[in-house]
Amino acid sequence: MDRRDFVGIVAFAGLAGGSTQELRAQDAVQDSPATDVTRRLAHWIVTSGPDETTPALRKEAVRTLLNWVGCAVGGSHSEAVNMTLSALLPFSGPGQASVFGRKERLDVMNAALANGMSSHVFDFDDTHLRTIIHPAGPVAAALVALAEYKPISGREFLYALTVGIETECRIGNAVYPNHYDAGWHITGTTGVFGAAAAAGRVLGLSEQQMLWAIGLAAVQPVGLKEMFGTMTKAFHPGRAAQNGLTAAFLASKNFNSSEQALEGKAGWANTLSTKRNYAEITDNLGKTWEAALNTYKPFPCGIVMHPSIDACIQLRNEHSLKPAQIERIELRVHPLALELNGKKTPQSGAEAKYSVYHGAAVAIIFGMAGEKQFSDRVVGDSATIMVRDHVTAVADSSLKEEQAHATVLLKDGRRLEKFIENAIGSVKNPMTDAMLEAKFLDLADGVLPQGKAKRLMDLCWKVETLPNAGNIAKAGAA
Repeated sequence: MDRRDFVGIVAFAGLAGGSTQELRAQDAVQDSPATDVTRRLAHWIVTSGPDETTPALRKEAVRTLLNWVGCAVGGSHSEAVNMTLSALLPFSGPGQASVFGRKERLDVMNAALANGMSSHVFDFDDTHLRTIIHPAGPVAAALVALAEYKPISGREFLYALTVGIETECRIGNAVYPNHYDAGWHITGTTGVFGAAAAAGRVLGLSEQQMLWAIGLAAVQPVGLKEMFGTMTKAFHPGRAAQNGLTAAFLASKNFNSSEQALEGKAGWANTLSTKRNYAEITDNLGKTWEAALNTYKPFPCGIVMHPSIDACIQLRNEHSLKPAQIERIELRVHPLALELNGKKTPQSGAEAKYSVYHGAAVAIIFGMAGEKQFSDRVVGDSATIMVRDHVTAVADSSLKEEQAHATVLLKDGRRLEKFIENAIGSVKNPMTDAMLEAKFLDLADGVLPQGKAKRLMDLCWKVETLPNAGNIAKAGAA
């Protein structure tokens, strides 16, 4: 079994409750002919409604919004966002929409780009674990910008967010892992569909127009894994939000496209992936929800680093460990953790987010692994380097992506071990509401006054009752 098959089977079987046998059965029909996939999806997007959702699903959507807004505020003054505004502000249209954490107002399209970028720049946003899509970035960035321009109730806003996330994740399910393994950054390539679906609902597109919007989204894939570790990675969800809005706006004026954009012989799925399972897109629409499986990061780095960080923090806290006591830290991790996060000697905070070695080191030193622990200063600190140089990691294919084993060998001869079955932040061990609030306030610290940050957080929790969801973006501006 190659790595792609292993990751796809483990991620689905372990995180979504399916069996290996079920997955193999699905794999057998992945390339079967499909018709009307795009139309059936478009029909569901425009005809479904909030009344079809459960309280649990709506609560998860609210948690998704809260987490995303916190990330957008926290990243709003990053170097990448500063550069983006400096480059684009002279060419922005009228000030129609806010940028979280900042005073500038931009046109809807550029505000969506800026907010999408700032929400992803720390790599701290939400994750659909089966596909490693960061769902909220493209969808929420498009929606909050549009909501200031075209007022929408909080109830409809929340459902549009849910539909957008469902759309992108289902499309992602249909092509993962082959699409991702080919080099595409799946958050951008599928996020454009989520943004188009959500914006299309707000604009009141007909089924035919939504069909065209999906087609227009299909021709605008953005995101390459080659860009990981650079500013351009954060550009992906921002541009996907922009592109999804463009698709919805054009379709609203009856700008047409292919009606088989997803499943056509030369369509999106056939062109961008070597395998396809269209049933993942259309089966049980509105009955089973990928949006309910969204997860939130306790640490701002690659998701498959989280189990080893979790293990090291627990060992450090349980035994009151100090760096001077450490002889060696040995990690056993899922193979993907080393493939994606195997930088042994990161030279910057951006690179450290792809270093399982750095993650383990700061977990032992600080007992936490927040944004500050992934700063350039900490990465280059001699104390960090000393501990990091004593971390080893090996791939263990018997482990699931949400699992890791850490062994800390002390200079006094003691051997401390910790196995993580389900890392904090996974579907089976989710972050609590209190954890999300603490994360939100920590990200907002230094960007917004504490009182303003708490009011913004309260608006997110109460989004369903808001007469105008656009007030969230306005409240988040500096």
